[in-house]
Amino acid sequence: IVVLLATLLCAAAAVVSSWEDDNLHHHGGHKSGRCVRRCEDRPWHQRPRCLEQCREEEREKRQERSRHEADDRSGKGSSEDEREREQEKEEKDRRPYVFDRRSFRRVVRSEQGSLRVLRPFDEVSRLLRGIRDYRVAVLEANPRSFVVPSHTDAHCICYVAEGEGVVTTIENGERRSYTIKQGHVFVAPAGAVTYLANTDGRKKLVITKILHTISVPGEFQ
Repeated sequence: IVVLLATLLCAAAAVVSSWEDDNLHHHGGHKSGRCVRRCEDRPWHQRPRCLEQCREEEREKRQERSRHEADDRSGKGSSEDEREREQEKEEKDRRPYVFDRRSFRRVVRSEQGSLRVLRPFDEVSRLLRGIRDYRVAVLEANPRSFVVPSHTDAHCICYVAEGEGVVTTIENGERRSYTIKQGHVFVAPAGAVTYLANTDGRKKLVITKILHTISVPGEFQ
């Protein structure tokens, strides 16, 4: 019985020692090593439970480190996004003369088309103060649509960017009509009554306008 008991004790000690070595190898840190060494002071029948607690503590620490690393990566990503936005803003400030579709404000809209206007140049950048008397607008007329007669208090140079149609201007009682298509340029003086029609049945008529304001700089009606 004594021999059998001694054999069992040796086997248990070998298993616990192997378990401790594996635990130290897998966790590889001095903190887990200290936990394992604390377990060595426990009675042999308490060591397995002690080592299990060491493993649970190590798992919790790893999970916490993973959360911290994820937070760090998220914070780094946010910082990178902020830097990208700042770079885009700086690049836009360096190129105040570049405008996309979002730079325009829609002032007229219907089922047959729309009119979009670019904000005053001197509001965009101080570099553009020299052209503050000018505005840019884009007129879009759907196929087979008619733009009713109207006039503005600004001189207008119109460029046909897409499509074709007929434009009519009435100035000082004199009426002029023109056939227009892509690439054509025509002028509508301030106060002149202008109306046009898109004669194409498939394409939009797109006209880009440069408006020279004559009363309040950069303002027209």
